[in-house]
Amino acid sequence: MPRGASGQRLSNQAMAFVLAGGRGSRLKELTDRRAKPAVYFGGKTRIIDFALSNALNSGIRKMAIATQYKAHSLIRHLQRGWGFFRAERNEYLDILPASQRVSENKWYMGTADAVTQNIDIVDDYDVKYVVILAGDHVYKMDYEVMLRQHVETGADVTIGCLTVPREEASAFGVMDVDPTGRITAFLEKPKDPPGMPGDPTHSLASMGIYVFDWAFLRDLLIRDAEDPNSSHDFGHDIIPDIVKNGSAIAHRFSESCIMTGLETEPYWRDVGTVDAFWQANIDLTDFVPKLDLYDNEWPIWTYAEIKPPAKFIHDEDGRRGNAVSSLIAGDCIVSGSEIRNSLLFTGCRTHSFSSMEYVVALPYVRVNRSAQLSRCVIDRGVEIPEGLVVGEDPEEDARWFRRTDDGVVLITQDMLDMRAAKLG
Repeated sequence: MPRGASGQRLSNQAMAFVLAGGRGSRLKELTDRRAKPAVYFGGKTRIIDFALSNALNSGIRKMAIATQYKAHSLIRHLQRGWGFFRAERNEYLDILPASQRVSENKWYMGTADAVTQNIDIVDDYDVKYVVILAGDHVYKMDYEVMLRQHVETGADVTIGCLTVPREEASAFGVMDVDPTGRITAFLEKPKDPPGMPGDPTHSLASMGIYVFDWAFLRDLLIRDAEDPNSSHDFGHDIIPDIVKNGSAIAHRFSESCIMTGLETEPYWRDVGTVDAFWQANIDLTDFVPKLDLYDNEWPIWTYAEIKPPAKFIHDEDGRRGNAVSSLIAGDCIVSGSEIRNSLLFTGCRTHSFSSMEYVVALPYVRVNRSAQLSRCVIDRGVEIPEGLVVGEDPEEDARWFRRTDDGVVLITQDMLDMRAAKLG
């Protein structure tokens, strides 16, 4: 195992720089008030908790999070849930909002520019390696394994790659690699993706995870900042330049993915659409889910709210507080209602004679009496009116709410208020 001169793990000589400034517009109204990395996931966590937990569990104790779009919810979560780093132990978590540090009219112009504008801060960390992470994917990964490969191969950049069916690879940045793992071409969303050596039915897709020696990346970013033709983006500018003029090596996610005995294949999801977000949450209700959130050896850290346990009340025919194949968070009260294959976040209230099936309810949703809900996502703090039926009449659903092509309905309070105003 490669180690530094001090004999430390490579993660002790690395920092994680998390890019968390994007809106995630494909999530529609779910990101009207929060950035995509701050969107809730899995009953207790936010999406960004996965990248940060991976870094922490990998041994990385220096992190920086670059924020930009509607960052208040994200920053508040980081302050509440990730404030346990101690400088006296050489641990740091810095939140780096776009703050016109370089120019009064210059925000983060691209993913690479977000790092460039904070070069002096990264310098202060005094690290040898930088792990660039996207803050908006759901997965479990040991970055120490990727760092070791980076050092062993002497690469200029090591890029985390997913193995995906070739027919699905057009949605990604795709790597063409030789048999040694060296990347010979980087193609952004190609119509005809290249296959993998020895497996033409699959392609290697970029995860947006990059490992660099900081000294190398620092020089490259300074040169890129001076290029008027650059969009100052890792995927569009930095990575293609290294592939063409340097040494870029592919790291396969399967080699560093964290799996328990319950997980049968590497799990990675971009929950960037309403359908994908709904499906990934609902998948957690499966008898054996593809993502094991109960793995105490690789915990997903988050803001641990002090809340009472979930409560189930009433036990009469047709009015029984009941949940089957569902995840119910703390401070929920299921009162005389039936919950099936659903996920309720903290503080939800469901009232008598209501039912929910294949529903993702974000925190503090209130479902009033006799509401019948299926295949929907309910935004935080929404109050579902008495008797509302969603999931039975596609035309009626689409009239008031956002209904996807796959039939998932997104409900926000603004939509309900507009409906109430029109119905009088």
